[in-house]
Amino acid sequence: MLLEVAPDRIDFAEEMGPIIVHFSEGRKPVLLEIMDASEFIASATRSTIKARDAEPVELNY
Repeated sequence: MLLEVAPDRIDFAEEMGPIIVHFSEGRKPVLLEIMDASEFIASATRSTIKARDAEPVELNY
């Protein structure tokens, strides 16, 4: 699965677990490449379901 997060030109990439992050020359994330996306999404979903029983956490953007 590929997720474009910025229109910048890709300069280099770094692997971070099941995700490869492609960066611009200024180290800005440009593209996220999720390896084995179906497995990654299933794992994230299981974590979310388990977290429902926990106390809610407010996210501030």
